[in-house]
Amino acid sequence: MGNPIVDEAKSKMVARIDALKRDLTKIRTGRASIALLDGIRVDAYGSKMPLNQVAALTVPESRMIVVQPWDPQMLPMIEKAILASDIGLTPSSDGKVIRLPIPQLTEERRKELVKQVKKIAEEFKVGVRGDRHKANDVFKKQKSDKEISEDDQTRLQDEVQKLTDDFIKQIDAIAAGKEKEVMEV
Repeated sequence: MGNPIVDEAKSKMVARIDALKRDLTKIRTGRASIALLDGIRVDAYGSKMPLNQVAALTVPESRMIVVQPWDPQMLPMIEKAILASDIGLTPSSDGKVIRLPIPQLTEERRKELVKQVKKIAEEFKVGVRGDRHKANDVFKKQKSDKEISEDDQTRLQDEVQKLTDDFIKQIDAIAAGKEKEVMEV
């Protein structure tokens, strides 16, 4: 029988891992990825819409993203939105589609991206440790309220510590994989 506080801490940690993976997909590597365009919103039909709702996004080759608007009149608005975003890609249009060539990353830029990956990973580790701290506070309160024994408190804290260690190892592994991907030429 699992403890609800431990289960809650675990579910928060799982959510953090998912969020970390999402955040890291937005960091540009030397390869084309549609995830690079996730945050781009286009002024379309009187409202801001996500780029993937006004155009088909494809990756025909490893260093190229092609954006094909469903409505050809949207082309200038899509180009404007891509230029206004901070992804550092310059669109080139032929009147029907927009091509986004992915330039080769310089060694200096790769190192900056690795630092960014490490910073993001550290923020997520701090979050996991915060989840552990909250769970431990609940256990201390339960013990002081005589809801659990000291042995139970120690056992539960050890359980949460093992979870924390596991999730921190996962974060390190995910970050190391992303760093390797970024440094790949």
